[in-house]
Amino acid sequence: MKRLLSLRKCCLFWYIHVLLATWLGGCQFGGQNITPDLPLREKIQTKNLETLPPYQATPEPVTVQKKDDTLVTPRAETEFDLLERLRQEFSLPQSKSTAIQQEIDWYISHPDYLNRVFVRAERYLFHIAAELERRKMPSDLALLPIVESAYDPFAYSHGRAAGLWQIIPGTANQLGLKQNWWYDARRDVVDSTRGALDYLQYLHELFQGDWLLAIAGYNAGEGNVARAIRRTGTINEPTNFWSIRPHLPSETRKYVPRLLAIQRLVANPEKYGVTLPSIQNEAHFEVIEMGGQIDIAMAADLAGTTTDQLYLLNPGINRWATDPSGPHRLLIPKRNARSFLSSLRKLGERDQVKWTRHKITTGETLSNIALRYKTTTDVIKEVNSLKSDLIRIDEHLMIPHAVRAPSAYTQSVEARIKRKQDQPRNGQQKTHVVQLGESLWTISRSYEIKVRDLATWNAMAPGDVLRTGKRLIIWAKPSSLAQKLATPSEHIRRLTYEVRAGDSLSKIGNRFRVTVTELLKWNKISTDQYLQPGQELVIYVDVTKQSS
Repeated sequence: MKRLLSLRKCCLFWYIHVLLATWLGGCQFGGQNITPDLPLREKIQTKNLETLPPYQATPEPVTVQKKDDTLVTPRAETEFDLLERLRQEFSLPQSKSTAIQQEIDWYISHPDYLNRVFVRAERYLFHIAAELERRKMPSDLALLPIVESAYDPFAYSHGRAAGLWQIIPGTANQLGLKQNWWYDARRDVVDSTRGALDYLQYLHELFQGDWLLAIAGYNAGEGNVARAIRRTGTINEPTNFWSIRPHLPSETRKYVPRLLAIQRLVANPEKYGVTLPSIQNEAHFEVIEMGGQIDIAMAADLAGTTTDQLYLLNPGINRWATDPSGPHRLLIPKRNARSFLSSLRKLGERDQVKWTRHKITTGETLSNIALRYKTTTDVIKEVNSLKSDLIRIDEHLMIPHAVRAPSAYTQSVEARIKRKQDQPRNGQQKTHVVQLGESLWTISRSYEIKVRDLATWNAMAPGDVLRTGKRLIIWAKPSSLAQKLATPSEHIRRLTYEVRAGDSLSKIGNRFRVTVTELLKWNKISTDQYLQPGQELVIYVDVTKQSS
């Protein structure tokens, strides 16, 4: 009873803060919410230093330096397989709830799904199990990414959650997970696991040692769990997940039973007539420090593996290379790590990417040079000691860039989006170039399609912000396209436009309310060609759209 009253008093205290300032978003289903009075990472570190065992003071796994010959495995490997190792440490409380049995029945009827997920998990499970043991957390939590992402490191939900642990952008910021053009730590195996386990420990403390409430909070957000506790409104029943379940979001009501169902299946597969793959109880990768940026194709060659395999172990890398500002490490398959280190030591840091001396020509800007070499203006400015975006004709820039063609980087953001866009769908396909002020919602209305469908076709989430000039694939009914394309001919006028210094196709398109694709078609030019001041372009404008 004292524990119950203490929990309610605690929840009531921070509930007001949560209600005022907690944002709503999602893991895969509902979303993590964090009380924002103090950055979460600082909260957790403070609590760890004061109340938790000292083993948590070292959040990073053992890494191997470039100059080091010694390869270190995070934990001594044992004779039984990894699932058996997890079984021996299962500790989450079970229940006789029919909700668990319903989830078990689904998994039993989909054995191929279970097999697929555990085969996929093999790359990451040893690391996660070792981290849970190091923190003295329940080994059952190693099964949580099955519920979150089916152990797909590239999973991306309609709620903008990403990675194995399905972390949304706002929560990632609170957890200290870096997100930029080069790198997304929400998908990084090491960083996302650290962040997710930090958050689960925080929730575990917040809910006074109740792991099921912590897991519910991971999915629905701590604010939703607090509200559910208040709505339960009686001291005659214990405050636990099952008592507050009716007051939780519908997805969270299924979320915890789903995890407990997988726990039961793994604990006793013979009882349920399922066969799970054997997973070796050994590290799948070594964490190796690079010292600087490295090209993924070059790293794959050095390791004697494929770019596909490296991206699967390093899914946080968005582009053709690691982030120039770090983290400067790669996860390398264990069997390849020694030869990789040997080859890596023969390279200097500047040799870990390819360099080109670029001569600046008329009409070029720093941004279109960066676009051409698949890098960023910040990188070009840093390596060339530029203080602004101002560049001069005939001067030279040193540009770091990919050693291979874009097609070699099979799991880069661009490659994954293209595969998604190339999937055939029902309806007639059209390419739409985003104009200034457009959103997924306005475009979907224009083509009479659903926002979520449009987002899915283009590997996006409905809440994602669109960049002007971005190309979207549309699958619409022929009648919708006909209506969209039908423009009264009396409104169309042909004009000739003389290109000015600083112009780009995107700027010209925005000015005259036409698309870059249309400009390319009307003038029989390609995106590889640079516009030159004085060059003339033919433009067909709709005069009804030209008012400011």
